[in-house]
Amino acid sequence: MASRDDIECWLTDMDGVLVHENRAIPGASELLAQWRDEGTPFLVLTNNSIFTPRDLSARLRSSGIDVPEESIWTSALATATFLQSQSPGGTAYVVGEAGILTAMHEAGFIMTESDPEYVVIGETRNYSFEAITKAIRLIGRGARFISTNPDATGPSAEGPLPATGAINALITKATGKEPYIVGKPNPMMFRSALNRIGAHSENTGMIGDRMDTDIVAGIEAGLHTVLVMSGISDPAEIDRYPFRPSETVNSVADLLKGSADG
Repeated sequence: MASRDDIECWLTDMDGVLVHENRAIPGASELLAQWRDEGTPFLVLTNNSIFTPRDLSARLRSSGIDVPEESIWTSALATATFLQSQSPGGTAYVVGEAGILTAMHEAGFIMTESDPEYVVIGETRNYSFEAITKAIRLIGRGARFISTNPDATGPSAEGPLPATGAINALITKATGKEPYIVGKPNPMMFRSALNRIGAHSENTGMIGDRMDTDIVAGIEAGLHTVLVMSGISDPAEIDRYPFRPSETVNSVADLLKGSADG
């Protein structure tokens, strides 16, 4: 297994690693600047499929973090890339917002409600009963069930919101069909990210704050994994799992050159 000194490319999660509730985590902006100055290829990964990379770049900028849109890799982009490889120029019925709709359009897909090859479920804040009903009926008639990510809830200022995984479960209950989920913890999302920046697993690191998505997927993709404690993980959380990250640090600030751990 590579040590941190051997790492030439980085993948990093966004929420809980670089930002927390729209505020930059101390050290995040400096780490990204360090990678840019050194010419280190990197991608910021997120399971969020609501926003396009351009939207996310603007949101990060307002948090004080400068990430160009081409350095952001979302579950929507990973899903569209996967489906493009499976069925170039295919047809899909998509439930979601700009993130997944734009990615599917740019991958050459035709959106249709008439006998699509795929039903694709992405994140949205406006799930409609009518759209979910349509998805259930199309899957029942043979459309393949794809989802951008498995997260059952998402954060908001008022508390948790039902997210893609909750809608996946509703459709599964109604159809008896499980979705193929492209986002984390499917290591396919990491492999498509590696391809995007021309990186190899043996010299790439993954920084995340969740054992059950970032770290397990990083391990399965053969990456050097760094768990940061700035998100939701605490030491007791690590002990719940039968696997371990390559290293654990307090926050991304510890990865800066010249830091105590760096």
